[in-house]
Parts: sequence; structure tokens; C-alpha cells
Amino acid sequence: MPQTLSVAIITLNEEANLGRTLASVQFADEVIVLDSGSTDRTLEIARSFKNTKVFSEEWKGFASQKNSAIEKCTGTWVLSLDADEELSVELQTEIRVLLLGEPRADAYMLRRRNLFLNRWMRHGGYYPDAKLRLFRHHSANFAPGTRFTERPVHETIAFEGKLDTLHHDLIHHAYPTIESYIEHMDRYSTLGAQIVTQKGTTSRSWLAFYWNIVAVPGFTFVWNYFFRGGILDGREGLLLHLYHSTYTSWKYSKAWQTTRKG
Repeated sequence: MPQTLSVAIITLNEEANLGRTLASVQFADEVIVLDSGSTDRTLEIARSFKNTKVFSEEWKGFASQKNSAIEKCTGTWVLSLDADEELSVELQTEIRVLLLGEPRADAYMLRRRNLFLNRWMRHGGYYPDAKLRLFRHHSANFAPGTRFTERPVHETIAFEGKLDTLHHDLIHHAYPTIESYIEHMDRYSTLGAQIVTQKGTTSRSWLAFYWNIVAVPGFTFVWNYFFRGGILDGREGLLLHLYHSTYTSWKYSKAWQTTRKG
């Protein structure tokens, strides 16, 4: 049976990224772009690429939006990408060769190369940042319409079956500026606080408050920056790990704020 590939991407004001992403998947049989109200050139850019089908839906949350894009795919395989990601040339070739044969696994992890201020973060736990992104469509290992688990942020694919990892990199143009990082972490920490609140771990006692808001961020920085080698990534590595620990503090602070009395 011929192996066809669909690519699923969700967008909102991604004119700075989308062209690069779409250029890296031109070998795919179909590209689904699901937009949620872009006011920049995102839709114009999407429609300028061949084999791209553009849809618009109101924002439903990361997981629901991605699942909706996947359901619109018609290929035997689906590659789910964020709009700020691109396939390296080597990964493009690897996927093409894989689908020319009969893949032995039902899903594949992709090694993700994270960039911060346009520098590859090779250490500190940021590489290889493997993500499950390539999978057989309509596999029995997935419940229909629920490939990404429902949570406010950091959604993942729920999968049970034969899994393998590809050798080459998915490039994540995550945070080209400090401003973009701070904006994302402010938004993500708010969403992360919702998860913390749902779990009931909102730092009600003084000990829990200090532990979550001061100690955990401090330990996280020391562990990742010194013991996991983040110090080897230069000034960019220092800033990334410092700001990531701040994000952790923000997350628990916001969770505490939503439940405090008086």
C-alpha cells in the first residue's frame, strides 16, 4: 500500500515563521494549515505553497486545535509540526526514505534542536528534546480525535504501540529574542498554573510556598546549568536557564494567587 504523508500545522500570526516551515515539507503529499484568526500575512503565505489546504476555526486550546488539524489529514501518515519548527534537510530525506518502504513502527519520535537567540542549545537538557510527531494515521493505538491529550499547555500525544526514533533533527526556532521568550513564558506560566491548580498543589502552607516559588526554581537552575552542562552554551545558555527557573516560579506564584484568600 502506498505511504502518503500529511503535515498538520496550527497557526496564529505566524508570518515570521510559516514560510520557513512550509518550505521544509514540500515533499509531503498534503499540508493542512489550521488558522485561528491571524491578522498578519500568515494566510497569504500558507496559500502560496503547493499542496497546502487552509482552514480557519476559533481557538479551542492547543490540544483540541491540533487534533482538529489532524482529523482533516487524509494521508496514511501524519507529521504534526508547530509553525516555528522546520525539518532539517537530513530529516526530510530520512522521512522520505522511511515512507518509501514499509515502516516497522507505528509512530516516531523526532529529535528536536532548540534555538534560543538563534543559538543551538546543546546542553542543560535541551537536546535531544525528542517529541512524538510522526505517526500512522487512524492507527488502532489512538482513540479517534484524541491524539493530543487535553491540557492547557505542553500537550503530548497519547500512544501505545511500537515506537522508534529518527536520527536527524527537527529545528525549533523557539525564541529569537528575549522579548519573545518573556512573552511566551508569561502566557505559558498562566496556563501551567491552571494545571497546578487542578492538581491542588497551590502552595497553601508557608513551607510549600517557599519550596515551590523559591527552592524548586533555584534547584532547577543549578541542576540544569551546572550539572547538566547548560554552562557550556555561553551567555545564551545562562539567560535561558535563568529565565526558565523564573518561569517555574511564576507558574506556582500564579497558581497560589488564584486560590489565596484575603
